[in-house]
Amino acid sequence: MKCDFHLHSNFSDSSRSVEDIIDLAKAKGLEAISIVDHDTTETYAYIKTLDLDQTLKIIPGLEISAYDYKNMRKVHLLAYNYQEPAVNINRLCQETLAKRNANSEEKLRLLEENSYAIDHDQINRSKNSTQTLYKQHIMAGLTGGDFNSKAYQDLYKSIFKNGGLADFDIEYVDVFKAMEAVLADGGLPVLAHPGELDSFSIVGDLVAKGLKGIEVYHSSHSKEDEQRALNLAQDYGLFITGGSDDHGAYGKKVDLGTVDLDQDQLGPLLKS
Repeated sequence: MKCDFHLHSNFSDSSRSVEDIIDLAKAKGLEAISIVDHDTTETYAYIKTLDLDQTLKIIPGLEISAYDYKNMRKVHLLAYNYQEPAVNINRLCQETLAKRNANSEEKLRLLEENSYAIDHDQINRSKNSTQTLYKQHIMAGLTGGDFNSKAYQDLYKSIFKNGGLADFDIEYVDVFKAMEAVLADGGLPVLAHPGELDSFSIVGDLVAKGLKGIEVYHSSHSKEDEQRALNLAQDYGLFITGGSDDHGAYGKKVDLGTVDLDQDQLGPLLKS
């Protein structure tokens, strides 16, 4: 099955609309997708209002920004097939979005205070009800350059990384609390891109608390990362998934449709 279960839209920090993603997925011949916007369930709620045919299966999903306080690093949790109204997920995500927006507003204020020229007409906040401001939106106001260009990356790193003016973050929800919320809302918690965030060491602890799957195939993963994730899936009986992590013009260039999995590998993911 050609699929992509890690896509982002303008309901969080992508330049693509939901409709654009669906059209692109169909053009690529995908059979199933999930748009897993950061810390919001509003994307799938919106998808349900669209008049869509049944040629493309769309799985409810989101990506929860969390933290591994044992190993002191970020960890992302994908949540699929949650049951609406997803009160537990939404409760923690609303708090994260409020923190993120306040954090980004402070970044924007500091940049302007320090004489950075920002075109506010180019800043498109997230389409969800919180209208969240992301770093990618701020960058769009700073430069019209290509995300993948050296000039863009140098500017981004000088501001948001390496002790730059806006190099500060929020306090994220504990990943175990995030997983509890997903399970309480009937969802399937899946560890996102463990190779990108070096989350492999927490898999055993997460499984003990109810982790159901692991993202094996991801645009940031090396072949070694994929094999390591596959081994963990086999060791712990996890279903596997994968995706491009496409963010449109706000992220690195990636290809949709490169993941091809058997339905048995996807396990309960398709049982919605």
